[in-house]
Amino acid sequence: MAVSGMEKDGINTEDELNDSVENAGLISPDKENKGDISRLLTVPFSGRIKGGMRPGKKIIVMGIVDPEPDSFDVCLVCGPMSDKEGLDAKTDVALKLHARFPDRKFLRNARVSGKWSEEEVPIPYFPFIQDQPFRIEIHCEHQRFRIFVDGHSLFDFYHKVKSLLSIEVIRIDGSLQITKLG
Repeated sequence: MAVSGMEKDGINTEDELNDSVENAGLISPDKENKGDISRLLTVPFSGRIKGGMRPGKKIIVMGIVDPEPDSFDVCLVCGPMSDKEGLDAKTDVALKLHARFPDRKFLRNARVSGKWSEEEVPIPYFPFIQDQPFRIEIHCEHQRFRIFVDGHSLFDFYHKVKSLLSIEVIRIDGSLQITKLG
């Protein structure tokens, strides 16, 4: 994943981030020696998923929940990145993970052809704690995404979009800081 077309201090961050993901699996701002990549992981964040999603591919989001959180979202979006902030109402969203702290719910749904699916709610426990680190893993399989939080399998989400390769963007927003992506 990479921030498309951004340059900082003469560094093509897109290539640098893609190389980090392909070689090490994770983007680690504190280990980058060519520039301050951590500034690129600011929220709201949009990054390109190189080659789209496919079975066997996984995305890792590591971060820290804000001290006084309300909610945060992690979305896998179909289509190329746009220059606009936020999501166009017509853009397909293959997976939206929505952590709501006031009612301790971790919801998920998708938007296809402009219509949101019904939110899926039940989970065994709410895995996020204010002011604490977390690790979300999204594993793509043939028929579903498998979601893990801090190494524990939390739920499966069956694909609603037809083409996994069309899932080209990850967007992250809300009450969190991103520490690593891969």
